[in-house]
Amino acid sequence: MSKNEDLKFPREPKFPTHNAPRVWFLTCANSPVGISLSRHLLAHGDYVTAGVLPVEFEKHEDRSADFKDFLNEAETHQDKETWRARLRVVALDVRIMAQCQSAVAEAVQSFGRVDILFCCHSEVVVGTVEELSQSKRTLTLVHEQFETNFFGPVNIIKATLPSFRSKKNGHIILLTAITGHLGTPGLSMYCASQWAIEGYCDSLAYEIAPFNIKLSIVQPNMEINVLTHKITSAPPMSAYAEETNPAPLSRNILSGLLDRLEGSSEPTIGDQLHSNEVKSLYPPLSKAMKERLVAETVHAVAAIGGHDNPPARHIVGFEGVTTVKEKLKTVSEELEDFIECSISVDIEKSEEVPRPLSQGSQTHIVIPG
Repeated sequence: MSKNEDLKFPREPKFPTHNAPRVWFLTCANSPVGISLSRHLLAHGDYVTAGVLPVEFEKHEDRSADFKDFLNEAETHQDKETWRARLRVVALDVRIMAQCQSAVAEAVQSFGRVDILFCCHSEVVVGTVEELSQSKRTLTLVHEQFETNFFGPVNIIKATLPSFRSKKNGHIILLTAITGHLGTPGLSMYCASQWAIEGYCDSLAYEIAPFNIKLSIVQPNMEINVLTHKITSAPPMSAYAEETNPAPLSRNILSGLLDRLEGSSEPTIGDQLHSNEVKSLYPPLSKAMKERLVAETVHAVAAIGGHDNPPARHIVGFEGVTTVKEKLKTVSEELEDFIECSISVDIEKSEEVPRPLSQGSQTHIVIPG
């Protein structure tokens, strides 16, 4: 063996290029984003493991109808043999770790590997902090919000990581919203669950980078998630009624939007958000409306998935970019306004350049001389 051969190292595994098949795992393939993305990926020649929540597929016709139409489309497509061969539907409740592990194992058994995990399941709980503290039932809504939006993605990510580590390659894409940057009145627990999973993923990204595993957070406008998943509303309190509270609460905004979407002369869907009982519903969007709503997000996810150097965060759409820039500008201006107060607490001055505790931390240690 020559000296040069001695010095050869194994090549770092690479994602398939976008003109080569990629293997995807979607956690909520029966959502409008999941259906549209699955269709796009199959047309592109990719492989798709489509996770479907059994209770939605079996008991909610308004939720499952579009996915059943998609499955029929796959059966009758001109390339139906290849579409069927590259599509695997699995039962998946991301809140149950055993189901996550089983679904990932089935995906690997079917296609040999998973290249990209797309976490896209979400639910929305509507209510102010006080409204969600009125009873044991409303407190349960808070627990369920985090079970779905936080622990669900955590479970499926943990189930997928061993496969990614073993092949030293993989890409995790998490779909949240710009609510991961912005607080929204009336969606306190929804926003909290978004911030929690984003903080988790920001930390995880550092841990998995040595294994050549990438992580991207995709943030479309809030309505992408809110209008394409189940909405559950806590009973309103009179203190937060529109007549007495000027805050632009999400309950009132969503109620008016749902009534417009219903399109009838006497709409009733929006009224359900003002019920004195806990109510759950799926927004009444037409098939064409769903396709238009999620088109930009689907395009972004398909372009990012498996990229050699994907963004850590990607904000979808001009409105979202503008909103986040305004938030960051406000944070920056406030930091400057109080900067003297911030640095005045330094107990000891040092001319040495302080070293950060970690890449993601701005905390400094100054050791007395």
